[in-house]
Amino acid sequence: MKMQKLTTHTPDYLGIANGVWPKLGEAATSGEGVVIGLIDTGINPSHQSFMIESLTEASKGIFSRPSKYKGKCDIGDQFPPLSCNGKIVGAQYFSRAAVAAGEFNATRDYASPFDADGHGSHTASTAAGNHQIPVMANNFNYGYASGMAPGARVAAYKALYAFGGYMSDVVAAVDQAVEDGVDILNLSVGPSKVPSGPSAFLNLLELELLFATRAGVLVVQAAGNGGPSPSSMLSFSPWITTVAASITDRKYNSSIKLGSGQSLTGSGLAPPTVGEVFFPLAAAADVGERNTTNGLLTVESCQNPDQFVTSLVRGKIIICTYSFDFDTEETSIAAVADTIQKIGAAGFILTMNPDMGSEQIKSAIETLQVPGVILNNMEASSALWEYYNSNTIRSRTGRAIGFRATARIMDGRQAIYTGQAPIVASYSSRGPDVNNEHLEAADVLKPTIMAPGSSIWAAWSPYSEGDAHIKGQYFALLSGTSMAAPHIAGIAALIKQKHPDWSPAAITSAMMTTADVVDQNGAPILAQQTNQLSHATPFDFGAGAVNPSRAMDPGLVFEVNFKQYVDFLCSVPGVDDMSVRQAVGIACPPRKKWCSDLNTPSVTVSSLVGSRRILRRVTNVADEAEKYMVVVREPLGVKVTVIPESFKISPNSSRHLTIILNATQTTNAYTFGDIQFLGENKHVVRIPLAVFVSSTIGSS
Repeated sequence: MKMQKLTTHTPDYLGIANGVWPKLGEAATSGEGVVIGLIDTGINPSHQSFMIESLTEASKGIFSRPSKYKGKCDIGDQFPPLSCNGKIVGAQYFSRAAVAAGEFNATRDYASPFDADGHGSHTASTAAGNHQIPVMANNFNYGYASGMAPGARVAAYKALYAFGGYMSDVVAAVDQAVEDGVDILNLSVGPSKVPSGPSAFLNLLELELLFATRAGVLVVQAAGNGGPSPSSMLSFSPWITTVAASITDRKYNSSIKLGSGQSLTGSGLAPPTVGEVFFPLAAAADVGERNTTNGLLTVESCQNPDQFVTSLVRGKIIICTYSFDFDTEETSIAAVADTIQKIGAAGFILTMNPDMGSEQIKSAIETLQVPGVILNNMEASSALWEYYNSNTIRSRTGRAIGFRATARIMDGRQAIYTGQAPIVASYSSRGPDVNNEHLEAADVLKPTIMAPGSSIWAAWSPYSEGDAHIKGQYFALLSGTSMAAPHIAGIAALIKQKHPDWSPAAITSAMMTTADVVDQNGAPILAQQTNQLSHATPFDFGAGAVNPSRAMDPGLVFEVNFKQYVDFLCSVPGVDDMSVRQAVGIACPPRKKWCSDLNTPSVTVSSLVGSRRILRRVTNVADEAEKYMVVVREPLGVKVTVIPESFKISPNSSRHLTIILNATQTTNAYTFGDIQFLGENKHVVRIPLAVFVSSTIGSS
């Protein structure tokens, strides 16, 4: 099966800089001793985010190779022997399937761990890039970048390429990473569709990741970019920490000032026009060569410098139009900027096209070398055209002969921080989780947790051919659940450093039970839908938005071991005992449980008929005994009883809990609630509930 890639201010936004790093010593040593493996497109070893030379003298000493890590360093094209320098502790590449399929091109893809795409360097630096590296793009400093765990080591396993990758190469990379001894494994990659077979949980990659978990490796995976459609998850199993993406409070607003005094707001990380002077405005169609077609591309899309009259465009701001031309792969905003540069224009404004309805301009946030503004708003686009048309002198034939409309483009590279809470990004894949290719819902909450994924600055590879507008750059601003996943991998490394003996399930539990579901004012976190915002549900953001400071001290955790995951597989509808034995080498127990009995920090029931008794077991990981009170917010149509209603638990002790769901109203839809365990020592442990009531009669 073919695989696909799923595509800094965030340490401050998440409270890591002030709430976590100081407790672990300092930023540069946070994550020390933890190895994060990344299954991706490789790594750029010459990037400052991974070079020891980029560190202060005091910090260089921490990057000795952890003795537990046994991985090797493949050398090759653009990957010299000293590439594995202590920060990068291992690097290997896997391409057997890609070569067999005829898609691997050594000239383009590099037969080495070198990242010829950029995606792998981006995810690696987000998780564990060095602290305080200047973000330079197009000769402008956008600030300073740090990984979530700057002191963690990086092990790169290149199994993806510019064209994507293949399942067997990814599985080989996972197997090697586990054998090498990584602590955390990040996969900003997923299948292109739900795998065929009796269950998605028995897919080859899912099972390989189960064995990784058994070996003590925490597996983090991007949820996919299929949102806001429901059941669009491409990460399925309960042993995987599946990450949804949010937008943050950082905005890049660009604007233009018109000669009339009016200002119009748009986007585009671009420099301003020179000085404080106003430049003449000219529509592309009014300064284009007549009788040229250039195939199917219109002059209004500003894709080809040959379509313009040089004497008419020089020194003007050109108004371009986002047309149907942009639906083809050959057209882009980067090409608009390139055209403007070649024809000697002062800048460009890209307007929306009324013929395309309300379709937003794709890739609106781009780093541009020339002054430019993207008006991703029909109202602003219409206002610009009204001003232009009323100030353009035309001949009787309609030809523009006088350009009296003027404007100046303002600097769009300065960030604005609004302080708003995270919002689930529209592209982030949504639950409910599915059991098989028939999209039958599973009793597993997906996604697991949410982290920032939109407009993330991180390392890039200047050799990348994938994005023309960032070719040759060492940093890129990208969005996707691919960008969210390494945030969680890095935060997990911080927790692992503080609690080296915690299991993967315990670390994930700590992040889930302490996640935020409301903003600082107590209002619910929102989710972007197709054309509106709604209150986020567990199928949008899992347990909520990660809160790293609270996750370091969760109070209680929900532990799960390998045998319990096997018991889960045995209880999956449509999966027979022989399939499980063949997959994991262990027989199913004589008496099967419900999938919902797996000891996760959430409860999902895809078909509640009458009532169901669900078991959970909590373990106290705090330093002292604590009494907890249970508070329930019931899903619509369900009465929830938790036994006991209060309990006291000693350090390192565990306690069984019984959760009884009684259907009171047939909903034929999922409804949501939660259970909170309020500790007298201020710990708040929260688990989400997602229940679909099929019938109030009977016992499911």
